Amino acid sequence: MSNLQEILRKGFESGASDVHLVPGLPPQFRINTVLAPADGYGVLRPSDTAAYVKEMLNPVQLQRFEEKRDVDFSTEIEGLARFRVNAHYQRSMVAIAFRAIPDRVPALAELNLPAVVATFIDLPRGLVLVTGPTGSGKSTTLAAMIDAMNRRFQHHIITLEDPVEYEFHSNTCIIEQREVGIDVPHFASGLRHALRQDPDIILVGEMRDLETIAAAITAAETGHLVLSTLHTQNAHQTVERIIDVYPPEQQNQIRAMLANTLQAVVSMTLLKRQDRPGMVPACEIMVCNSAVRNCIRENRIHEIPNVIETNRARGMCTLDDSIKGLYLNGVIAWEQAASKAVRPEALHRALSA
Repeated sequence: MSNLQEILRKGFESGASDVHLVPGLPPQFRINTVLAPADGYGVLRPSDTAAYVKEMLNPVQLQRFEEKRDVDFSTEIEGLARFRVNAHYQRSMVAIAFRAIPDRVPALAELNLPAVVATFIDLPRGLVLVTGPTGSGKSTTLAAMIDAMNRRFQHHIITLEDPVEYEFHSNTCIIEQREVGIDVPHFASGLRHALRQDPDIILVGEMRDLETIAAAITAAETGHLVLSTLHTQNAHQTVERIIDVYPPEQQNQIRAMLANTLQAVVSMTLLKRQDRPGMVPACEIMVCNSAVRNCIRENRIHEIPNVIETNRARGMCTLDDSIKGLYLNGVIAWEQAASKAVRPEALHRALSA
């Protein structure tokens, strides 16, 4: 049986964002979106992956895993990296997925994000959402924002995460990191109690359900800056998702609350670079001005893309415009641009004009 730390170390040093351990296959590394077998390893046996899980989990976590057949947690190779981990059963065998989290939180300036994103850390209150599919850089973006605050302000920051990913060390801010399932039973409970802990900023790892969304909006309404994520593709879909979680009789009320509290949405997707090895984000940016707030309040969500289009001077940008800029600057190939565009035909026409 191969040593687990050796596999993870090799994956991290190879630049893998994810490592998959599945019985019947050698370890698999995802490097720049491409999943391929790791060199030098044989096929994993069911006993190998089961032993790896026992190596990482304490008895309480192991019992929960056996009962639920699925568990999220984090593990660490000291001096190298932390990993967000999901262990699960498939075909009655244990499989494990690892997401690499570097020891160092990257600076916002290193992430190739639009300049307007850096201004969101100056907001005194409200709700800022970073959205996108799994692996699009949401957690890294939020971590970079918290790190920037920790260098500039004297705030009390509480994070609620499942599991804790980047580890922060209090600098000019006090930072408390609470892990769901260990420090707090669930996101909604952590949010409710956080309001009594004198926070300035609350980071919620993910707004998964109605209870968490309602608690996050309440926290933003009561004068806190709340940062969180959703698995949505763009700004107007994000607004729709939040409203649709509520029962129909409450949706008018939540539109008014969201119109008052939402400050910005950053929707991200990662694309493979062609100019050099690595990935680059394409971003849709919605800043909540009076036009956006009216669209939300009056249930004209479908008009939000037009508002974004006409407010480029204020830092707003559609996802397709961001992709177009990356393509025209030679950063990504046309295949990447077309595969990630919301409207690839319109993008092609704009480039051909």
